[in-house]
Amino acid sequence: MTDMPLPDPDFVSDAQARFDALANYQVTLKSTSAGAEPVEVLYGYRKPGFVRIDFIRPHAGATLTYNPETGKVKLWPFGFDTFPILTLNPDSRIIQSPQGHRVDRSDIGALLVNVRALQQHGDTQVVGAETIGMHWASHVIVTCRPGHVVTGVFRYELWFDVSHGLPVKVASEGASREPIETVLMEDLRIDVPGSQLRPFG
Repeated sequence: MTDMPLPDPDFVSDAQARFDALANYQVTLKSTSAGAEPVEVLYGYRKPGFVRIDFIRPHAGATLTYNPETGKVKLWPFGFDTFPILTLNPDSRIIQSPQGHRVDRSDIGALLVNVRALQQHGDTQVVGAETIGMHWASHVIVTCRPGHVVTGVFRYELWFDVSHGLPVKVASEGASREPIETVLMEDLRIDVPGSQLRPFG
């Protein structure tokens, strides 16, 4: 009888299950990308898809909220519950990121859907465990086969926190291996009590 190597855990599938089980989360997102100003926001999500984004930089003080029941985004340029208030569609270019991200498709679940789609047309490599900030995380690389690109991404590198299973860092690359974006997720809080959640407008 030969010893067969154990298969690598499916960290992406496990993270999807963790996301499916949560009710809400809050996190600080720090995004860097070539040719664009760094972005830092306080991000809140509540099922079935409510989103609140409070900008730290750029546009310090501005707040975006998305309501899945109305399908509309509200923008407070000078802070939540102040005037003026702009009501926009989520596909408005005014509120899309330089990478084309939309507020209604900005949560961890939407990211994992894209990664899973890339897995179906590519290869998944478990690199090992690394320290990301204060987190011990499993490093996974998903690379698409030529001719298959998901939302402009050819390769994802993800670091999944070993304690809660969700990503704490994500880096994406295009077909020419050019960096697209790197996102750090800090101070992630899952299933925050309702009294501690920032209102969603």
